[in-house]
Amino acid sequence: MKTVRRLLYNDIAGSVAFVAFAFLSLFFFIDFVDELNDRGRPGFSALNAAISAALEIPGHLYELMPISVLIGTIYALSRMAQSSEFTILRTGGLGPGRALGLLALLGLVFGLATFAIGDWITPMSERQAVILKARAGGLSLGRAGAWLKERRPTDSGEHSVSINVGAARGAGALQSIRIFEFDADGRLVTRVQAKEGRVAGDGLWALSDVTVTRWPAESAARSAVGHETLATLDWQSTLSADVVAAAVLPLQTMTTVELWRYSAHLSAQEQASQRYAIQFWKKALYPFACLVMVALALPFAYLQARSGGISFKVFGGIMLGISFVLLNNVAGHVGVLRDWTPWIAAAAPALAYLMLSLGAFAWLVRYR
Repeated sequence: MKTVRRLLYNDIAGSVAFVAFAFLSLFFFIDFVDELNDRGRPGFSALNAAISAALEIPGHLYELMPISVLIGTIYALSRMAQSSEFTILRTGGLGPGRALGLLALLGLVFGLATFAIGDWITPMSERQAVILKARAGGLSLGRAGAWLKERRPTDSGEHSVSINVGAARGAGALQSIRIFEFDADGRLVTRVQAKEGRVAGDGLWALSDVTVTRWPAESAARSAVGHETLATLDWQSTLSADVVAAAVLPLQTMTTVELWRYSAHLSAQEQASQRYAIQFWKKALYPFACLVMVALALPFAYLQARSGGISFKVFGGIMLGISFVLLNNVAGHVGVLRDWTPWIAAAAPALAYLMLSLGAFAWLVRYR
């Protein structure tokens, strides 16, 4: 049995590594050409473009891992079936259940590797890529910027604070900061506008070039609106640096735990958290897609040579992999639009393909 396991694992692992390398080479070239469009920015050279494209590789590997596992496993099993190696293994006692168990163990190893890449390597590389781009010219957060919200108790009732960040630069600097504070009745009482700021670990915002506008209370409505210009201002907040980073940085830079914490923070602040909750469940369940992919590839080993050559089967694997990625992405967007339960929206594609693979496997083994 050790010989059979070594034969299967070596062939499949080698094929998966080859497919992953081919995909990553293609994506590196595409990213490098795309990054060259930013070469005109001050401080951004062709070397920066190459480094930025290289830092995107772990993220691509994480996304392409299930597809690589599917195509690589289909190729290895189809080649063994075409050369009658798999038929000899079946004659020697490798039954369907045992073959599924061997591939499930290998799929679990691929899943653990996917989790390690997606939860540790990818966030670090993506953050370095963001820092590189921020140093070269700043990180744009779109027209609306990034919004944060918090509640704070006061003597006059609970106040609501909304914070808008327009852009981010290297070394943790935030630009175009606007802070709006509303009283318990929803009236705007204070607006703080700063050109730049940094957030410390304890939630202290160090703002510079600040303009503070204060509106009088309802009881003093005839009082004038107060304006104050300050060179610096220390503004205390309950928002930690991690929460601010989660709102400013792309989703790819967040680990599974950070996604959970940020979605819980949004829920506590009565903000829309569906997108981040679905992303958390997708990130938590995505490694299990490798188990689904090896199960989906196993029926190809039971197809006879006359059922199609290796190229036809690999093409079928590519189409299955692409359809899985499309369905996985569509399910996430539909889940946000339809307000589905987050774990159902994240798990539905993998469960659908698992049922498809087990159905095809049972049909081929019992009736073919």
